[in-house]
Amino acid sequence: MTESKTIFAAAFAAFFATLAIASPTSSAHAATCGNSAAGYEGWKQQFAGEARAKGISANTINALMATNYAQATINADRGQRSFQLTLDQFLAKRGAGTIVSKGRQLKNSQAALFASIQQRYGVPPGPLLAIWGMETGFGTQRGNQNMLASIATLSYDCRRSEYFTEHLYAALQLIDRGVLSPSQRGSMHGEVGQTQFMPKAILAYGTGNLENSANALMSTANFLRAHGWKAGAGYQPGEANFAAIQAWNAAGVYQKAIALMGRQIDGGAE
Repeated sequence: MTESKTIFAAAFAAFFATLAIASPTSSAHAATCGNSAAGYEGWKQQFAGEARAKGISANTINALMATNYAQATINADRGQRSFQLTLDQFLAKRGAGTIVSKGRQLKNSQAALFASIQQRYGVPPGPLLAIWGMETGFGTQRGNQNMLASIATLSYDCRRSEYFTEHLYAALQLIDRGVLSPSQRGSMHGEVGQTQFMPKAILAYGTGNLENSANALMSTANFLRAHGWKAGAGYQPGEANFAAIQAWNAAGVYQKAIALMGRQIDGGAE
């Protein structure tokens, strides 16, 4: 090889090495995030390549590519003010009295189901019913947003891209497996089912179709047990099982509300 060819070959190799460094990889950060609808279509193209490399099927990728930027989801993500309320304000806003009253009724009318759940997972009815009532009004308000579009939009959005990218991959896997449909409806952040599971939680703790209340309640108990719930221990702040409630939702006022309503449903002090 002549000197000029050697120089050319080295430059050629360096050029492609630079491309390799600059090209998107399979990491969660490769696709470029954004803060408006303008870059969403380009982000989908980038992300589709990453998803394909991770083994996501062509049909599921096509479903992702068909999603539109979910502006309503972004608006909701920017406006979560209820978690800044005091506990009393939060309980009033969420209708705690109604949740407790309905929860007590369901505890009695579905006693066999809750006894079975408690025997299997160690979780009493109160916190499960409080979560069910808080999340969807006992199944009456499960959301009507396209789950895949919501999570894809939040994965693209720079604010919490890494967190939602994990959920997006989980959602794509669930669609691949036939557990969820590309047309699955859910709440603003992609939560689905009677107790509002995110896709990663469905993969890890889901026990059947979460639109079914019994499955959703069992899945919720499974989640709590996996996060350290101990049968027979207390679940108020400072007690052993409160950490499992904290794992369910990061907002302190939500956690205290669930503990309080759960105790009231289970027959404890008001």
